[in-house]
Amino acid sequence: MIKSAKGKIFYLATDNSSYMILVREEGYPEHLHYGERLFGEDGISDRDLEDAADALAEKQLDPGGNMIQARSGSPLCLEKLCLEASSFGKGDIREPALHIRFDDGSDTCDLVFDSCETVEGKSMPEGMPGAVCEEGDGVEELRLFLKDRDSGVRVTLRYAVFPRSDVIVRSMRLDVPEDMKGGVTIERIMSTQLDFHRTGLVFSSFHGHWADEMHRFDTAVDAGKAVSEGLWAGVSGSRSNPFVMISESGATEDHGAVIGANLIYSGDHYEALSADGFDRSRFVSGIQPEGFSWRLEPGESFDTPEAVLCFSSAGFGGMSHMMHGFVRRHIVRGYWRDRQRPVLLNSWEANYFKFDAAKLIAQAKAAKKLGIELFVLDDGWFGERNSDASSLGDWHTNTRKLPEGLDGLSGRIRELDMKFGLWVEPEMVNRDSGLFREHPEWAVRIQGREHSEGRNQMILDLTRTEVQDFIIGEMSRVIKEASADYIKWDMNRIFSDRYSAALDPARQGEFGHRYCLGLYRVLSELAGRFPKVLFEGCASGGNRFDLGMLCFFPQIWASDDTDAMCRADIQRGYSYGYPMSVLGAHVSASPNHQTLNRTPVETRFDVAAFGCLGYEFDPSDLKPQDRARITADVEWYKEWREVFFGGDFYRLEGDSVMAVSRDRKRACALLLQRQNRPNRPFVQLKLRGLDPKLYYRYESRPADVSIRDFGSLVNTMSPVHIKDGGLIQGIAAGFYKLPSDTDKGRMRGSALCACGIRLLPNYAGTGYSDGTRVFRDRDARLIMFTAD
Repeated sequence: MIKSAKGKIFYLATDNSSYMILVREEGYPEHLHYGERLFGEDGISDRDLEDAADALAEKQLDPGGNMIQARSGSPLCLEKLCLEASSFGKGDIREPALHIRFDDGSDTCDLVFDSCETVEGKSMPEGMPGAVCEEGDGVEELRLFLKDRDSGVRVTLRYAVFPRSDVIVRSMRLDVPEDMKGGVTIERIMSTQLDFHRTGLVFSSFHGHWADEMHRFDTAVDAGKAVSEGLWAGVSGSRSNPFVMISESGATEDHGAVIGANLIYSGDHYEALSADGFDRSRFVSGIQPEGFSWRLEPGESFDTPEAVLCFSSAGFGGMSHMMHGFVRRHIVRGYWRDRQRPVLLNSWEANYFKFDAAKLIAQAKAAKKLGIELFVLDDGWFGERNSDASSLGDWHTNTRKLPEGLDGLSGRIRELDMKFGLWVEPEMVNRDSGLFREHPEWAVRIQGREHSEGRNQMILDLTRTEVQDFIIGEMSRVIKEASADYIKWDMNRIFSDRYSAALDPARQGEFGHRYCLGLYRVLSELAGRFPKVLFEGCASGGNRFDLGMLCFFPQIWASDDTDAMCRADIQRGYSYGYPMSVLGAHVSASPNHQTLNRTPVETRFDVAAFGCLGYEFDPSDLKPQDRARITADVEWYKEWREVFFGGDFYRLEGDSVMAVSRDRKRACALLLQRQNRPNRPFVQLKLRGLDPKLYYRYESRPADVSIRDFGSLVNTMSPVHIKDGGLIQGIAAGFYKLPSDTDKGRMRGSALCACGIRLLPNYAGTGYSDGTRVFRDRDARLIMFTAD
């Protein structure tokens, strides 16, 4: 809902939050409020808005010492004012939303209100993806038109209100008038600016690196500045994700004011929360200004990426549920938006580059027996690709490995009643490739200088239309040839030596953003040509996990680290801003290929089940007990898939998490053990999200308990000596299974959430008996809840 009074007071309301703006007499849009709804559903009058604006507006009677007056004769000091969009040069010396430079070298811009309009639906940024809406969503957009008092440069502030998602999407557009003498160079342009009437807010950002993404870091900002940024990588990055949170001190999972902010963008980004000496804070988010510039001539314009904001008074959990719902409905789109994803087998860790058609078909047959639905051929199928040093860019089938070609292999997979998928890395080129030999000018590099390569590869210059067209053409041909149901789109390096020979030297600051625009054109074209193909994004794991890519890829590979314990942390980090339904998660081999840790197959599955489930090992090599377990796991997962995919995700105490179906009649909780300590048998599991009025029957999934788990300890009960690791132990383990702990009961939803359940005791060093939970390091349990 958007209401205005006197054409100068603007009130934007979602179901549970509101945002308020006042255009002051001096012409500056002042930020009054973003938080809980100021007014209920019983009607809002102009008088209500006028009274609120009068009460909330900043009262300035004197600019104070060593301060700049915004206008001659006015006491107004912009440095003390909470603004909607601050520009550079008129006394607000905090971080600006906009910094432009005119042809005479000056860079002062004085943005004031000119006019406004409200429209149903929303606009889309030019050349970039944005949030989408449908008729009936109730989305409206407020547009505030500002202009520079002196030059006439125009800026449009856009606020799209998604009432049911409790989200406001903001962006900025800059227009240079056709009759202006000379153009401007944009040095900095943010997607959103959000000012606060207080300091001491907590800035939460998510950082990491390859195979170790999305660790949460909290910084209380009483003074100075906290920054999360993607800098020079050319992608949103595993070092710093564009999603951040701003909260009041003391906010918890269930209580306290929390704002979530994200950017619908896949390039270098910048998020910062600063605090000043006047008890004011400012948050900005947008394209990374370092290394960025953009030239606009008269009659030209520039759109920023969209920024997503949501507010919750119900803590981090409440904010996450708003973000999850928004991403599911308004970011992910198309055929796969609401469709459950197939269980897949990816060939990478089974084979790496060493495979042939017979080996792949044998693996697919073994996977089919496990209940797996999609076979994905990863890297190594094209050109002379026997290592990562060759053939990127040469997208023709290696017929020595696949004599019948992609279409032949795909046909053999389909005969098994399985879907077929393929790995590609279209943005890259190897020096040792036919493409590079034919078009060396297409590689991103500086002529005459040594180029820094990553993974033996260079990046193709997607600022060039001919390169975009090449990728669109080649990928279209490959997808058709393979009759692919699924494409894993990888991108395995960050940028270096950024330069495009196709851009004027004075416009090299545009390279990063132009690359993103080129990539978005490629993805938009391919998504339009192949609407039923399931695309999964990947960039060395989570190096480009962002809302921009999710507009084209319904799911993204979250990390190259498949170690279950590491993945539990990584997935928990993502869960603050992204639903689990967009996150690829695989059960891989043990020992794990990234950490060499050994983890029970039950734990590997229990963690991966909360994402888009896949497997990544050679199913032909499975032990009989693992084959039986995985078959049972896949069958069980298909029965519960809708709970994980379509349900609501909750973070519980410790490492525990749970998924609850939309109708709240089914739920599944994960109990995870990182390190077992003796004589600590008791576990209490407190739930979230259940219907307080319903009664639930709960039961834990049985775990496989082997006498091997007890080693030589079995000799305290065995009539014969059993050597740990010996032949007798192996034979006995094959015939005799120890009973699994099984927690069972019935309880009302309100009690399960208020108090929880006290589970059967863990083995504590002595006294094993039926019902004792064998819960070692890296063990896990799933507990199912079903309403009567």
